[in-house]
Formats: sequence, structure tokens, C-alpha cells
Amino acid sequence: MIFKSKIKWAALGGLVLSFLSLLVHLLLAKYSSADLVQYSAAAGFTEDLNINVDGRQGTSNRKVWRNVISLESLQPYATPRSPYPAAPSEENNGFIYAKVFGGFEKIRSSICDLVTISRLLNATLVIPEIQESTRSKGISSKFKSFSYLYDEEKFIEALKNDVTVVKSLPPKLKEARKRKQFASFKPKSSASPTFYIKEVLPKLKEGKVVGLVLHNGGCLLPILPPSLAEYQRLRCRVAFHALQFRPEISALGHLMVERLRASGQPYLAFHTGLTRDTLAYHGCAELFQVGLLLRVMGYPPKMRIYLAGSETFGGQRILIPLRALYTNLVDRTSLCSKQELINLIGPETPLPEDLFKPPPAKSAEQLKEEWNKAGPRPRPLPPPPGRPIYQHEKEGWYAWVAENDFEPDPSLADLRRQAHRLLWAALDYIVSVEADAFFPGFNNDGSGWPDFSGLVMGHRLYEMASARTYRPDRKYLAELLNSTRDNLYHPKHNWTLSVREHLTKSLREEGLEREFRISKPSSFLSHPIPECSCRILNPTRVPAFLSYEGREECPKGLEHSTTTLRYQKNSTNESELQENETDLEEQLEPEDESSTTGTPPSSEQDEEMDGDD
Repeated sequence: MIFKSKIKWAALGGLVLSFLSLLVHLLLAKYSSADLVQYSAAAGFTEDLNINVDGRQGTSNRKVWRNVISLESLQPYATPRSPYPAAPSEENNGFIYAKVFGGFEKIRSSICDLVTISRLLNATLVIPEIQESTRSKGISSKFKSFSYLYDEEKFIEALKNDVTVVKSLPPKLKEARKRKQFASFKPKSSASPTFYIKEVLPKLKEGKVVGLVLHNGGCLLPILPPSLAEYQRLRCRVAFHALQFRPEISALGHLMVERLRASGQPYLAFHTGLTRDTLAYHGCAELFQVGLLLRVMGYPPKMRIYLAGSETFGGQRILIPLRALYTNLVDRTSLCSKQELINLIGPETPLPEDLFKPPPAKSAEQLKEEWNKAGPRPRPLPPPPGRPIYQHEKEGWYAWVAENDFEPDPSLADLRRQAHRLLWAALDYIVSVEADAFFPGFNNDGSGWPDFSGLVMGHRLYEMASARTYRPDRKYLAELLNSTRDNLYHPKHNWTLSVREHLTKSLREEGLEREFRISKPSSFLSHPIPECSCRILNPTRVPAFLSYEGREECPKGLEHSTTTLRYQKNSTNESELQENETDLEEQLEPEDESSTTGTPPSSEQDEEMDGDD
């Protein structure tokens, strides 16, 4: 009995000591970590990201909107320089007509190539037929084919010194075309000038007409030999001067820009690039990381972001993480009334009524009769009733997956939606080019086709190189964001600094040099320098990467019509801008030599900050 009582007292004492020990640990944890939690949650994170919680543009926030000083020396200059072939005349080799398939990006790139080829072959260009609008039956009779997007008269007038452009073939040749009496070609996007000289030109001289069918977003090599630099400048004149949207699109697009800036605050345009084809080949969505990257750069949570892209695969559900970080996320439907968008489309013939009808339900008598006719007993139980087929299961691109091996031809409604997407993309293009900052989502997907973000980045680079256009390296950022060690996410340590350093460098010469290597081989319009640019005589900084062959100084008296104040609403003198840039560069100095832009931080870094604290 004595032995048993001692065991009970020992057990009771152990429980009491355990309780006291737990209580002491809880008190120590509460009071010793209070300061650390307060710093990391409130002061540290907000200070590190320079976020002004109320959304006002303080000194630190103004830094994320200012121009890139080191690129202000680059100016647009697409006028002919070297001896150029004589202006086109009526006595040429014949006519070139073309059918252009594809979306907004492929159309814009293809038209530039067609003009260049027409000049190369000394031919008259018939205004190309845009199949996305031509195939759609019943769209506005007011705007057809090319004029559905672009202004035909301005296109013809802008190119009068380069290529003769007509609206249609002469009547006799038009009849012969209907009888398919002329040669037709389907050139690749990588077709060389030699192909056109040796293969197309003889047919053109023989029949006076040739047809081109374009599917791949172009029909000429993006990078041409130095001897053909003038043809590259012709591409720039087409893309950035001759291709003007029709007045209704241009007016609404610039009205959207005015509404975005109505509060006096700048805005950022973001194109997700999350299309069905892109994700089908790559299978990754990076939308969630974009919000984090913008926060790291110091963009305030209440800033206005314009979401470009007429097709976001997955819909609004995909935008939830971004909206959680930035509530002022708008698109064309937020900035334009429904009537304004309807007016842009123009009058259309109504589509036929929806003929979808669910299969009729069988009555009890029919089911009983089928059971009686099912054969001799014993019989298995009847199958369960079929699940009803809903209308949404027969609509959209996914409806055919469970029924056919190949995607069916688009319906009339699908064709009309494809035509409307051209208009929405045109609005997005205007707003993105005019934005104070532009951030691409999924571009340079390796398909070799032009993409929306690439065209916007190229246009901004040509028109105003110093505008804030981010050119992130997705591969590097993916490796960095996949580094999940806890201490990498503490303020003022390698995760935020590495991301900010990379994105800041992507705005400058390093980003342009990378785009020159990666984007230009796929699309010349995504990187139209140095052929279509020059540098001013007394720049504050001369971009180092422009030392390659082809750079040149701007002629005396060249004035760029777009001033630096366009993207910088707050007037700041040059010395103040230099001081801000110096401060940012000092802030981005890596803590360790191993913290570089090209390599994610290693596991040996920041050992003084324990992620378990």
C-alpha cells in the first residue's frame, strides 16, 4: 500500500510539473516574440515593399512610375536612310492579294509582312482580307474585312511613297481569280526573300496576279540581312504609322485611357496571356505570381490595373488571387457601357434561334413497353435513368471532347465571337500602349508566332523606349518562387530583393538585350531596334548593348513628339530623377556576392535569420 501511494504521488507531481512547464513556455513565447511579430507583420513587410496602404502616391510610390532614364536616348526613327528603291509606279510586276487567318496578333504581323513583300517584288498590294471577320456571317455591313479593324484610307495614304495599295482587283482580274486562274502560295512565317524572288516573282510576272494564304502570323523572316535594313524600317512604318484603327475603335480606346486617368493617378496594364492554346502546350498559369511581383516592386494595393486580353482561359475564377491583392482591377466591361460596346460592333443581323433541345423524357408506358419487349426472363435490372444534358455542356470549345476525336467546325455564334474578339483586342492594344507601365503575363511561349504582349512591348519600345515596360524572365522567376525556405520570405532578405532587382533590370538595358536574343527571332515587331531607332547626340547614358552594329545617332533637329512627361505625371527635374535611381540601385545591392539575377538564392544564405523563429 505504501509503495502504491508513492507511485500516485509521483505521477501527480509529474503532471503538476508538466503543467507549470507548459505555462512558462507559453508566457515566454507570448512576450518574447511580440516585437518580432509586430515588425514582420506591420512595419517590415510594408516598409520593404514601399506600400502606402491608403493608395496615395508618396515619394516611394512615385519611383515605380517614373521613366527609365538610361533609355531616354533612344528615339523612334523609321524613315529611309540608305539608298532606297524608287517609289512605286503603275507599271509594276502585278498584283498581290492575300487571305489572312488568325487573331489580332497574327493579322497585324501578317499585314506588315505583306507590304514588305509587295515592295520587294515591286507589286501592287490589294488590301488583305481578314478572314476572322469575313467568315463571320451577319456582322456589321458597315465594316467589312480589313475595315472591320483598320482605316483603309489612312493605310493607303500612309504607304503611298512605299507601295501602291488598292482596295480590290480590276474587274477582269477579279473574274479570273474566281475561276482560280492564278497561282496561289501558302508561305511559312520563316519564308526568306530568296523564296519570293525565285518562286513567287516568276509566277507574278507570268500571270500578273498571285495569291498568298497566311496562317502563321507572318510570311517573311523576322530578321533580315543588313542589306535589307530598309525593308525592316518599312515594317515599322506599316505597324506604327500606317495601321491606324478605324475612328470608332480609336475614339473608344482613348476614352478608356482618359477614364483610367480621370483621378489623376497612373495605371498599369497587364496582359495575362492565359489563352487556351498557350496553356494546352505549357500547362501552367502564372497569374497568381504576377500579383506578388507587383507588390514586391512597391505598387500600392489600391492602384488601378487594366486587364488586357479578350480571352482569359478559366474566366473570372482565375483572377481571384490577383483581385485579392489588387482590388482596382478593371477591363473593358468595367470602363465601357454595354451600349458603347454595341455601338462599336455596329448593326448585325440576328443569329438564328437556338435549336438546342434536350432529348424528350420517356413516359411510364414507354418504359414499361420496353421492359416487356426486352426478352425472356431472368433479365438484368433496367439501367438507371440518363442524366439530363444541359445546354452549357453543348457550348464552348470543350463540348466535343467526349464525343469526337477532332474539334468540329465553329458555329455561327463562335465565328461572330471570334470577330468581336478582334475589336476587344484592339481596345486592349490602345490602352496597353498608352499605359504608364506594362507587365506581360505569358509571352515568348516558344510557338514562333507573334503574341499580344510582344507587339505591345515592341510598340512601346519604338514609340518611347524609356516608358516602364517590364520584360521578366519567367524561368528565373519560377525557380525563385519555388524556393520555399521560410527565411527567404522575411523582410529585407533575398527573396524580395532578388525579385525587385531582376524586375528593375528587366526595365533597362539587360531586359532589352534579353528580348533582342529571345523575341526578335520570332517577331521583328516585338523588338524593332536598332533598325527603327536612333540615339540622341548628348544622352545622359548610352545603352551599352547598343554597341552592336546598326546603331546610329539621330539627325540634328529630330524632335520626338512624345515627351517624357507623357508617362510621368509628376514633374521632376533630371537631377531628382538621377538621385531616385541612385537610391534604388543602392537598395538593390545584393547582400552577398552569390545573390545574382541569374541564380536563385542558395540554401546557405541568410543563416542568421532562422525561419522557425
